[in-house]
Amino acid sequence: MGALTAGIDIGSVAVKSVLYMDGSVRAHAIAPTGWNPGDSGSRILDEMLRGEGVSQCDLACIVTTGYGRNTIREGFPVTEITCHAAGASHLFPDARMVLDIGGQDSKAIRIGPGGAVLDFLMNDKCAAGTGRFLQNMAVLLEYGMEDFSSLPDDADPHAISNMCTVFAETEVIGLLARGVDKTSLALGLLDSVAARAEGLIRKLGGDGPIAFTGGLSGSRNLKLILERKTGAQVLTNDLSQFAGAIGAAVIAMKKAVKQG
Repeated sequence: MGALTAGIDIGSVAVKSVLYMDGSVRAHAIAPTGWNPGDSGSRILDEMLRGEGVSQCDLACIVTTGYGRNTIREGFPVTEITCHAAGASHLFPDARMVLDIGGQDSKAIRIGPGGAVLDFLMNDKCAAGTGRFLQNMAVLLEYGMEDFSSLPDDADPHAISNMCTVFAETEVIGLLARGVDKTSLALGLLDSVAARAEGLIRKLGGDGPIAFTGGLSGSRNLKLILERKTGAQVLTNDLSQFAGAIGAAVIAMKKAVKQG
């Protein structure tokens, strides 16, 4: 049996953690980040370890990533760009681009074989095009985030001209008051998010399949819109949201092997 490693991705909204062994994910868990990222990261790791009947003493290495990566004393911090590239490559070996849309930022990463980072761009200056943007809009539409995955494919999106969260809220409120259909508005919001993501991808100039990661990767509708806009295959699966944590665990495995 090989070494057991852990990867913890502490994001602005959620903490994701995985256990990794023999080239595969052994367990995974997710929880809200809350007000104390370090405590949340440590707690989710401990709960996952207990669920597997092991302890931290059984771990060969722990790597942390995300904005809270420096809050766990036992972990080796690694940038989220490196971890998302490694995790996406593990999940989708044929991918040559990673699109990660998280709670408060989005990023596009051009990768080579094995997940090597060739170039990247980030949108981390405002909430436009992120999970936080859609969460705010969902409140106005009286939607849950899961509703953005079950919209009819034959509905027409209503264009949203503002991507600034504050101005978009005002615009959506006005459109609702005029009786614009909520489904069309929801599709219009997803179209706006996809357009911003497409801009990052186009600037990097990569081609080939796109690994879609982050919290919004679970939206079936957003995946379809991205494929239409980019003309590329967009790859997702049940573990896409855990790509950063998986990459951290893969890097932890490499550290453990290197250290003997």
